[in-house]
Amino acid sequence: MNTLPFPLREADGLGRRSMTAMQGDPRGADLRLRGVRRSFGDRAVLRGIDLDIPAGQFLAIVGRSGCGKSTLLRLLAGLDAPDRGEIAIDGSTAPQRGVVRIMFQEPRLLPWNTVARNVAVGLGDRDGAREVAAALGSVGLSDRANDWPSVLSGGQKQRAALARALVSRPRVLALDEPLGALDALTRIEMQTLLERAWAEQGFTAVLVTHDVAEAVILADRILVLEDGFIVEDVMVDLARPRAHGQPKAALIEGRVLQRLLGAAAGQRFARMDG
Repeated sequence: MNTLPFPLREADGLGRRSMTAMQGDPRGADLRLRGVRRSFGDRAVLRGIDLDIPAGQFLAIVGRSGCGKSTLLRLLAGLDAPDRGEIAIDGSTAPQRGVVRIMFQEPRLLPWNTVARNVAVGLGDRDGAREVAAALGSVGLSDRANDWPSVLSGGQKQRAALARALVSRPRVLALDEPLGALDALTRIEMQTLLERAWAEQGFTAVLVTHDVAEAVILADRILVLEDGFIVEDVMVDLARPRAHGQPKAALIEGRVLQRLLGAAAGQRFARMDG
């Protein structure tokens, strides 16, 4: 029995979406980075990143604190600019308004606006009551449209933030640890909701997370950043939807952890899950 606040998609539907993403989806945008460098003072955070992200792919970026994950995401979202190198969206390096939306760990809802009005912020100056209603419905918050953010739970606030990010149907969704502050059960619910939104809308997703298991559950591909370099690029060739604890998922998780924590740590993890 489904206890989530939204309907689950059929497994074969998610599987077809995954294959479409790997082949390139016209609803998403492709991203290309060449020689991207970013420093803060004397500290080099990104040291010449070359990266291609096909349209519609779900990419996860993991790494230790301070490795450059969030800096890279901010560059992709247009919130910062590289010192050197170029970032192109669909082949263009010119700024493209409304193509990329970002979701943070904190919901950042406006306390003086209702939930519906907070979601409408994602439309800018455009009036779109129908789009707002649809976005709220897609995250299971139709009955909370006229509530104030202060009466929502943490998970409900993040669902409202996701609706705000998706209401304009962006072609790229940047996710900066959006589930990091949630409890374990709410986090799993949000992972399911996020995957469903990606499957339905077809946007390119770039997720920064410290949770390797979350990366394996959600992503088509996982990058490991270390000292400003991409040191591992792992394809997650698993059918969707995925479940925590799957043996094949555990093997991929162990490989990524081995790179992050060292060979001994990765082997211990593999034995525990084997």
